[in-house]
Amino acid sequence: MIYIFDERAGGELLEIKGETFKYLIKVRRHTVGDRLSFRSQERPQILHTYKLLSVEPRSATLALESSEEKVVKSEAELHIGWCIIDAKSVEKVLPSLCEMGVSKISFISCRRSQKNFKVDLKRYERIVEASMQQSGRSTFMEFALYKNLESFLQEHEDVKVFDFCDKILEDGKGFTTVLIGCEGGFSPEERELLAAQEVFRLKSPMVLRSESAVAAVAAKILL
Repeated sequence: MIYIFDERAGGELLEIKGETFKYLIKVRRHTVGDRLSFRSQERPQILHTYKLLSVEPRSATLALESSEEKVVKSEAELHIGWCIIDAKSVEKVLPSLCEMGVSKISFISCRRSQKNFKVDLKRYERIVEASMQQSGRSTFMEFALYKNLESFLQEHEDVKVFDFCDKILEDGKGFTTVLIGCEGGFSPEERELLAAQEVFRLKSPMVLRSESAVAAVAAKILL
């Protein structure tokens, strides 16, 4: 854990209890004199360093030593338009996308998205927060929802499309918005909508699952 989110971070004294106490004191076994890092959700760009002053049976007290602006994020920006798939599959890959530096994910209800799949943005936000604390990232990933591909394309005309084609992605430089389909890919009607967009694929001859494609494309562009 690189740092801990706490809404009170920045105050002269910080008392920790509950799950944070259990993790830092019982699991990580921090003791008096150790220095720990915190950020607040309201101002995540500020890194606060605290010194552990005392440990009680169910709580611990820390004193603020320093506060500095320390932004940790990817050098490149990547916005992924992702046709909706099973939330369980999204949750498995979401921490990796956060660690790689994906800046935004727009979930799109596409023709072949199963209608029973629901997008729980609040849960995704909690997963991202946990990943940020583990990886050190200080910028939140943004999320958006679109009712169909048409509405997404109206706002993102420069999107590049991952699909079956001859062009292999050799260099992701300049790729800022990419579109990735759900299981089964794009429908014929959607391919007509995408006829004017630049299309690419990866070098692998295998057919990738949607979540595998998202992770592979993000890694190719960002890492």
